[in-house]
Amino acid sequence: MSESNTTDFTNPSTFILLGIPGLEAAHIWISIPFCAMYTIAVLGNFTILFIVKKERSLRQPMFYFLCMLAVTDLVMSTSTLPKMLSIFWFNSREISFSACLTQMYFVLSFSEMESGILVAMAFDRYVAICHPLRHSTILTNSVVAKIGLAVVLRNSILALPYPLLARQWPYCRTNIIPHSYCVHIAVVKLACADIRISSYYGLFDLFSVIGMDLFFITVSYTLILRAIFHLPTKDARLKTFGTCISHLCAIFALYIPDFFSSFTQRFGHNIPRHFLVLIATVYLLVPPVLHPIIYGVRTKQIRDRLLQLFTHKET
Repeated sequence: MSESNTTDFTNPSTFILLGIPGLEAAHIWISIPFCAMYTIAVLGNFTILFIVKKERSLRQPMFYFLCMLAVTDLVMSTSTLPKMLSIFWFNSREISFSACLTQMYFVLSFSEMESGILVAMAFDRYVAICHPLRHSTILTNSVVAKIGLAVVLRNSILALPYPLLARQWPYCRTNIIPHSYCVHIAVVKLACADIRISSYYGLFDLFSVIGMDLFFITVSYTLILRAIFHLPTKDARLKTFGTCISHLCAIFALYIPDFFSSFTQRFGHNIPRHFLVLIATVYLLVPPVLHPIIYGVRTKQIRDRLLQLFTHKET
């Protein structure tokens, strides 16, 4: 193995994922919460898809967007967690060069798709609260489909330069990635070339895509809050604002770990490596776990349908 780690090569046939460096002895114990979170994410998001498919009253734009979010969460978590658990459980650390770049692409594109879907959901809340009588005419099924397609195309295209640039760099130092999955910045740091273009593109992508999405979400909620404050009674204001709580929680669940992980990976030079890896790994699981819980608890239609399913099974 040492020979494969020191020999010059342009594109290595495999990379070696270390898992969580410095905590190898605790991999089995670390895998328990990760496995539990992944199980919750898969079951929770499949439950949302099942309920929306079965319940005709949920065939509305808000729940269509929620289904898109569930699919995105499933793909993003499934693209990393099975391999990660195989490292923790079976010490299966090898990943092919192409598989590593594919994993990198899926993580980056689908994490940004989540952001785009949250923008669409913010627009849905804006129309529902500020223009309730026109909601069904503005957000028709075809409009919802076009929004979903635009989100997919935007982030699929913007994520392409990451693996394309990573593929062209020469890797003549090592093929050991000190991480639990193929994080873009961790992979390109192994290259023996000037990788500033990859770093600059990563920052451009972060600030342009996420920054633009946050701008549109902020504008939507500014207009929503203005409309809420013009409602005549306190009860009406609280009830209307309550319809936005789930979406706001989903926003915080995505953006806070995202920004924290991105900045610590790039600028946390004095932070222990195992802490950086743990943060980046937890970031992948927090939104997929929290989204179904948030919407299951806060959304009356989903909550009622879940109760009906359980009470029906008991009888």
